[in-house]
Parts: sequence; structure tokens; C-alpha cells
Amino acid sequence: MGASDVVEVVRGVGVEVCLSGGWAVDALLGEQTRKHDDLDLWLPAVDLHRAFQGLTRLGIDRIFPWPGDRPWNFVLHDGARRRLDLHLYETRADGRIHYGSAVQGESFPAAALDGRGTVGGVPVRCEAVEWSLKWHSGYPPRDKDRHDMRLLRERFG
Repeated sequence: MGASDVVEVVRGVGVEVCLSGGWAVDALLGEQTRKHDDLDLWLPAVDLHRAFQGLTRLGIDRIFPWPGDRPWNFVLHDGARRRLDLHLYETRADGRIHYGSAVQGESFPAAALDGRGTVGGVPVRCEAVEWSLKWHSGYPPRDKDRHDMRLLRERFG
């Protein structure tokens, strides 16, 4: 997916989303630094119906079965080049974000999704730098993960 695809999705989904993964890194850096196969998005679960409507208008309306899919994390695509990895969350009464089920979930500060960056010159909401670094750890890194983390550390320390 290219920057123009990301901008089209962010503008067309119809709800506020937060970029995650590789595009969040590139948004924080203000430039596309590598090829991206998909767009990871944080999305409030309460907005899922409206998001489906917006994504359907964009032609992104097919479920893409992926190992490990769960009700709060699944992939949609358009049958061609655009693939979205949706991460649904709820905001708890104390303001923290909850991701996952009551049994398997985790909670974290809402500030984790308060990063700001740009894609194709367009301002976007994305993961905060420290959380992007944190979420790229805890699993064996791939080449693209090492690339992303190196660039974030070089830019932000």
C-alpha cells in the first residue's frame, strides 16, 4: 500500500482512526521509508459499524482470513492492493484503552494512541513513539521491524 492509499482510507473510513505498525512509524518520521503490504489501524469498537460503511464505499469489504484472527483483530481487503489489519479497542471508564477480550486483553494509557505524524503531507493520528517501540518488541523481529525500530531510535532517541 502506498501513501495515497493510506490517505484515502484515513479520510474515507468515516471515523477517527489511529495508524499502527509500519505506517505509524513512517507517519512519525514524516516519510515513507519502506514498502508496506498493509495498513494497521486502531479503531474504537463502538465505531465499527460506521467504519464498515466507509470502508465498503472504498471497496474494502472482504474478510481476509489470517492466522490468529480474533473478534477484536482481523484483516479486510479490497481484492487488489489495499489490506487493512484492524485492531478494535474500547475506552474504559478510567480513560484507559482496553484491547482484547476480558480474559485475554490488555489495557494501556490512552496517550499511547496520541502520536501525530504525516503521510503524504497529510496530518494523521498514530501511535506515540514510545508505544510504537514497545509494541515492536516481545516477539522475534523481522527485517522490517529492525528497520523501523532503528529509524525511530535514530530520530527520537
